[in-house]
Amino acid sequence: MSYGFGGGVNKSYTDVYKGGFGYTAYGVFDYHITPFVTFGLEGQYGMVQGGDIETDPHNRQFVNKYKTLSVNVKLMLGEVVDYDKSEFLYNIRGLYLGLGVGVVNNNITDIVRYKPSWAAYDPGYGPFPGQDKSNNLLVPINFGFNYFINDGYGYMRYIININAQSNFTFGEGLDGYNDSSTKFKNYSPDVYNTYTIGFKYMLGSIKSYRKTL
Repeated sequence: MSYGFGGGVNKSYTDVYKGGFGYTAYGVFDYHITPFVTFGLEGQYGMVQGGDIETDPHNRQFVNKYKTLSVNVKLMLGEVVDYDKSEFLYNIRGLYLGLGVGVVNNNITDIVRYKPSWAAYDPGYGPFPGQDKSNNLLVPINFGFNYFINDGYGYMRYIININAQSNFTFGEGLDGYNDSSTKFKNYSPDVYNTYTIGFKYMLGSIKSYRKTL
């Protein structure tokens, strides 16, 4: 088993014209089915934002102070390749792919519901429909790398983790806009990507397996 924490930046891709950058902090707990296959629980807290009241074509913008909880499975390269006789494969054995499912709790703290009076097109239009608070289905896809570090006894005990995660949300809560398809093109799920670095600590007893870290 292992647990850890980390943080980084995120970028949103939603119904507003341009996404923005925000921040993400996370905590994880993983059960190691093998040294290179994990089943985990992850929680996130952060801020996702996008749009700009001045430059967006519809003068829209939003800020979402979100939380997530998800379960995931990750498969590292070391599970499927023979790295014993290759220094290169040994060094990259911590590369992994992962897939999960969970819930995102959306908390819109700032949003434009009515166009400003100075808008170039259709000033004062509104309200833009949507909810400030909602829960949506979340599907995270992970690609990352675990760098293993020995403890003072020579056992792999610490992990430096670098991860890129695409989070697909199903619903219209991430940006707070639930637009009619007759007025806006709204066919894709709202997405935010995270780019993080973190630290993990492996605990528990050492078990035998056909491959070692």
